Amino acid sequence: MNAVAKIRQKLASYPEVRHVATDSSVVIEPFEDSGFSVGLEQHRRGYTVSFEGWHEEFASSEEALDCFAFGLSEACRLRVTYRGHTAVKWAVQAGEAGEWIEDSEVGLLFVPFWRQRRVVVLQNHLLPPSSRRRLDHEVRHWRMVRWGRC
Repeated sequence: MNAVAKIRQKLASYPEVRHVATDSSVVIEPFEDSGFSVGLEQHRRGYTVSFEGWHEEFASSEEALDCFAFGLSEACRLRVTYRGHTAVKWAVQAGEAGEWIEDSEVGLLFVPFWRQRRVVVLQNHLLPPSSRRRLDHEVRHWRMVRWGRC
């Protein structure tokens, strides 16, 4: 079963979760205004996981699924920088030992730098607290894989 099919199978048990799914992609919409959308797309080269404007490529379905779950958890935040009403940069932050550590960022090449800058921090709360211990392990594993320590 591919990664998209696994997510769709899990979503069948949670009808309250708003999402859009196709055979090759799934996007989960945020539950609240302070959250962000999380998507996974399968393509010939592998997988793309996205958190709003941030995105990263993965060759492995396991790594893509770990990152996808990370985005839905309270262990992840997305720091979005705006210039005026235009989002120009998205930075993923991971909660570790009570601190928020910036992990990676994606930004636009051409930015309306003359507009007023503002930063908004978004966070999802879709995974239940009972899965927090397992999630902490997955987040550590995801960060180790991401930084080549695994």
